[in-house]
Amino acid sequence: MDWIESFLQNYGIWAMFVLIMLEYACFPVSSEIILPLAGGMAAGQGLFFPYLVLLATGAGLIGALIPYGIGRFGGSPLLERIMKRFSSMEKPILTSYRVFGNHEKSAVLVSRVIPLCRTYIGFVAGAMGQNISRYLLYSAIGIVTWNTVLTGLGYYFYQYKDLFFHYFDKYKHVIFYTGIVLLVIFALNAIRKKRAARETNQEE
Repeated sequence: MDWIESFLQNYGIWAMFVLIMLEYACFPVSSEIILPLAGGMAAGQGLFFPYLVLLATGAGLIGALIPYGIGRFGGSPLLERIMKRFSSMEKPILTSYRVFGNHEKSAVLVSRVIPLCRTYIGFVAGAMGQNISRYLLYSAIGIVTWNTVLTGLGYYFYQYKDLFFHYFDKYKHVIFYTGIVLLVIFALNAIRKKRAARETNQEE
């Protein structure tokens, strides 16, 4: 965490852009740390919050194109080789396949708020040949939601930053999973209503 904070302090808003992009490209960088820190940094620099969210979303979408491209051009055989080579990636990729099978078109949106496959869904969406426009649209919705919540934590509590980051570091898992549960409930409820409306229209 120290090197991330140092990198953000030394290189400012563009360091935030690069780190968020890498996180969505499946590099081992934690968004639960980066985004609140970026929010606090932006508040300290007087950056307008909607601009921060826009910048973070742009970085997320650029990063999300990398696993999508790998999956699209390499297909499932490449993902199988990746899972054999990097055992830590096997579970999130298989979970992403399962989510994709259960939710199809809306899988990317749902996955963006599920820890195990939040960034790995791009590999599967590409391998399954999902339309890139649909992939970017659903990714954008999920990324905006995720980024707004986490950068907002850092941004709006900046005035209490020392106290906030002390407790955030201590209870980050509780905060994180509570937020995830709420976001997943919201996403699933929206999907359920959409399916119910579609079935009603078909019956008519």
